[in-house]
Amino acid sequence: MSEYIEYINQRLKDTIDLKHREVNCNLGIIHLFYIDNLCDAKVISQFIITPFMTNENIQSDINSIKKDVLFSSSAESIKSKEESLIHILSGDVVIIFDFIDDVIYCEAKGFSKRSVSTPITEQIIKGPREGFSESFVDNISLIRRRIKNPDLTIESLYIGKKSNTVVVLAYIKGSAPETLIRYVKEKVNKISIDFILDTNYIEEELKCKKTLFDTIGYTEKPDIAASKLLEGRIAIIVDGTAFVLTAPYFFLENFYMADDYYLNRYYTNTTRIIRFIAFILAVLLPGFYVAIDCYHFPLIPLIFIFRLAASRADVPFPLILEVLLMSFFFQLLREAGIRLPQPIGQAMSIVGALILGDAAVGSGLASQSTVIVVALASISSFLAPKLYSAISIWVLIVILLSSLLGLMGFFASIFILLAHAASLNSCGYPYLLPFSTSTDFKYKDLIFRKELKDISKEILYKDDKK
Repeated sequence: MSEYIEYINQRLKDTIDLKHREVNCNLGIIHLFYIDNLCDAKVISQFIITPFMTNENIQSDINSIKKDVLFSSSAESIKSKEESLIHILSGDVVIIFDFIDDVIYCEAKGFSKRSVSTPITEQIIKGPREGFSESFVDNISLIRRRIKNPDLTIESLYIGKKSNTVVVLAYIKGSAPETLIRYVKEKVNKISIDFILDTNYIEEELKCKKTLFDTIGYTEKPDIAASKLLEGRIAIIVDGTAFVLTAPYFFLENFYMADDYYLNRYYTNTTRIIRFIAFILAVLLPGFYVAIDCYHFPLIPLIFIFRLAASRADVPFPLILEVLLMSFFFQLLREAGIRLPQPIGQAMSIVGALILGDAAVGSGLASQSTVIVVALASISSFLAPKLYSAISIWVLIVILLSSLLGLMGFFASIFILLAHAASLNSCGYPYLLPFSTSTDFKYKDLIFRKELKDISKEILYKDDKK
């Protein structure tokens, strides 16, 4: 097996943390290759090196060595020289024998990683607090703890010509439609890219192009990923990131929160209605305000017209510019609050919004009514955080069309938004499911959440796409 040794030494000759250990046994020399800072030295010494050095009855049979000599939890054969490199760089120990033609690897991973912690992006009032980490092995275990089902299938593959990143596909046989499984596998296998550092590299291949809406879901919570799998979806885990993709993903799911299934059903349904109203306000309220104020004064109550005119008397800008300027200011505050460290960002967002609103009105840059409308729309967008990127752009489209054509432009923008959303699909399924399809639905967890015992009886969709 000298060609393996030469190949590894040649490809990794500039790798300073590559270790090549030679061990003598009763039949000859054994070569161990591993990356020092990716492996656990105690595991290598205790379960690999010591058995070879102390066992005097080693036979020149690879199966006998796997069963009787090695104490490692995993020992498998290697079929190619390229595969040996991948295992070395993944934290495994590659073992080459001078007296046997087979090459094997043993798992001895020991690199540092973040422990399971509470997810930051999906805060809950009640429910599990565990969140995914950057280790795909830990993420798989978090899912398996919740789904003790022999039909739960875990498939792995390497993506990225230079990074060789592990990508895992998880689904439940019998629940996930075969057409969905084939679709995702074909898309993932066709990915030709040099490296993958996050799930977004996979998401961009699966999602609809040229849209701000997320047509592929993502989550940091194992309980959410498990629920999606039980509904018949596919979960995609990428090594090195704490977010897990779920496919398909539908528009209504943007208004579902993690603790909707852990809190009182009537309270949950009330908050869902509030989220739907908040989305409508966030997208349409500024545009409606511009259309009414600029073109349709008779629709405004007379007393309010005088107050509105008085508040805008000292503002030197047209209303459209005033609204866009205040929207830009609130966007700056939001981005600053996100990028700054959490304690500073929260304080800065609150204080900045108060100071900005008061200063804008006092300096004559904006009227009080404009500040209220823009602030209400901005706050409403926080209730649907996964739709924020779509809201931030579509609200501008609604404002511009409303400023040009009044209510006609306002309603035209609504029609364009609905037409665009209806044209999208998620892994072959309509994005607006079930509103845009005749697929048979039980309607137990759409706008209103029914009892949990009823929801758990049916998967979300069937394989008969229509």
